[in-house]
Amino acid sequence: MTPITDFSEEEMRVVQEATHRRYGTSIEIEQVTSELRLYPEDRELTACPGLYWEGRGAFFLLSKTGDNRFRCLFFYRARTQYGTGVPEYSDIKTCITHLLQVQADHEAKGGE
Repeated sequence: MTPITDFSEEEMRVVQEATHRRYGTSIEIEQVTSELRLYPEDRELTACPGLYWEGRGAFFLLSKTGDNRFRCLFFYRARTQYGTGVPEYSDIKTCITHLLQVQADHEAKGGE
């Protein structure tokens, strides 16, 4: 299997702009590697490029699972993870926008 390419400069810019709008300031976004099952029937995990950051008490992970394929989640503790309800996005802007909005809604409802 061909390795999944890292985030492009344009993809990084989209995430940085979205997080800046959400938090009103630039935040540190780390490039990480996440291991995911790309398909439910997969027995092995695949190394995927990821972006990790912290904001407003939550931790975020946005993973690239292929060309124009993204998954995302946020959490407060490792055992309690939240997604957007969409298994995979084909557009990074839509992915990051939904992720930040779902977390903002969760926060507004008093979620931890």
